[in-house]
Amino acid sequence: MKKLGLIAGGGGLPVEIAEHCDRSGRPLFVIRLKGFAGEALAPYAGAEVGIAEVGKCIKALKRAGCQAVCLAGIVARPDFTSLMPDLRGLKLLPRAIAAARKGDDALLRLLVEEFEGEGFEVEGAHEVMDDLSLPAGALGRVVPDEDEMADARRALEVARAIGHLDVGQAAVVAHGLVLAVEAQEGTDAMLSRVADLPAHLRGRPGAGVGVLAKAPKPIQETRVDLPTIGPATVQAVARAGLAGIVGEAGRLLVLEREAVIEQADALGVFVLGVEADTP
Repeated sequence: MKKLGLIAGGGGLPVEIAEHCDRSGRPLFVIRLKGFAGEALAPYAGAEVGIAEVGKCIKALKRAGCQAVCLAGIVARPDFTSLMPDLRGLKLLPRAIAAARKGDDALLRLLVEEFEGEGFEVEGAHEVMDDLSLPAGALGRVVPDEDEMADARRALEVARAIGHLDVGQAAVVAHGLVLAVEAQEGTDAMLSRVADLPAHLRGRPGAGVGVLAKAPKPIQETRVDLPTIGPATVQAVARAGLAGIVGEAGRLLVLEREAVIEQADALGVFVLGVEADTP
């Protein structure tokens, strides 16, 4: 079993992966990214590294005997002028800035190539935990009706369209009308905007109308930054007066799956997985 170097940002995903490695007996070393990784990762063997300290990160992974790496968690796009890179990071910085101008996906692909160039196998979170991704069909007791399926198809179409432009991964549609698309603000902030829209454009908690769709970008490096939902997403969808969530089966990560199902059933929100090639 290859020792895993977990390069951890914020949120619950790195914690789930670390706990999974504990349960499965997989050797683990955690790179805690300064300013992003949560306190729950502090007990694990590892090192704290700045996001521009590329050389320090690689050296720590090699000293720990890691053969594979997984990049997981929330990392906000940095202000490149305020970074404090080490020598390796300084050499990489011009390419990183150039890649970032093309979009987040180009920047992530550059980081993947950097680790692969050092001999590490890069694993996606869904490869480390094969039960982490959304299955096909409804997750829980709530299923969409015909009108909600129409909104789900339209929302997925829009999410995929903005993904082609490397803009974001999510969109909200109600009654066939696009209410919001995700950009740099992230899904939670987008759903907050939807919740502030006039009530006639959406539903209300307990009587939801409209669907949140999340889909990976068509050109995306799927080993990093797959779209993710968790219990907080379900709660935000309900607060925004939406009926449900749709994503591509195998290409949407579900954190705290049992809690997601419990919340969705309690709030009357559906969570639906469809095949990735669904038009």
